Amino acid sequence: MSESLSLSVIVPVWHEAATIQSFLQSLQPVRMAGHEVIVVDGCSDDGTADLAAPWCDQVLTCDKGRALQMNAGADATGGNVLLFLHADTLLPAAAIDHLERFFSSPEQWGRFDVRLSGQRAIFRVVAWFMNKRSRLTGIATGDQAMFVRTPVFRALQGFAPIPLMEDVELSKRLCSLSRPYCIKEPVTTDSRRWEHGGAWRTIFLMWRLRWRYWRGESPESLAAAYRADVRHAKS
Repeated sequence: MSESLSLSVIVPVWHEAATIQSFLQSLQPVRMAGHEVIVVDGCSDDGTADLAAPWCDQVLTCDKGRALQMNAGADATGGNVLLFLHADTLLPAAAIDHLERFFSSPEQWGRFDVRLSGQRAIFRVVAWFMNKRSRLTGIATGDQAMFVRTPVFRALQGFAPIPLMEDVELSKRLCSLSRPYCIKEPVTTDSRRWEHGGAWRTIFLMWRLRWRYWRGESPESLAAAYRADVRHAKS
């Protein structure tokens, strides 16, 4: 008898008290189908971990840092497929069906298409470019809900412990094993950061950062540039 899908959804969080319960409620069908949801809190001081506990299978706490948190969640999992999901991103209703088809495929990893929640036309354009770029390059980002077979993730020693571009860095290594399995039905990512920072401003910021990363700049310097730009946008 062939092995069946056993999914572990890993959610890194930090200061998500306002929305964590409604977000996790959206994942209850995943748990009801026999899969697990693991929340990894980066030492929030707003009660995020306590609010999350009734709605998931495990709450872990570790130092803040998305790569560190996702690796901690992966270390605690019992599933044969890991799905890394941001706390502002919702899975489509048929996500499990899609992931079962992935599990039966030869691919080692994959991602969803993405759409942004905002109604402005610019958000549809942004999502189209994100998905098109990913299909052309094979590179996925965290907004696209990356998933990977657990033995493969562990063999690659998980995400690099870097403060930015951990998703791009892992995608590059995964591409050496297989092209990503692309699920066309999109996850829905909250457009709030695009709205708060300005849609065009955020687009140009992310492209500048990726261009600088491809030119060899360190993730540490890029993270500093990102934080400085975000502070400037809020001032």
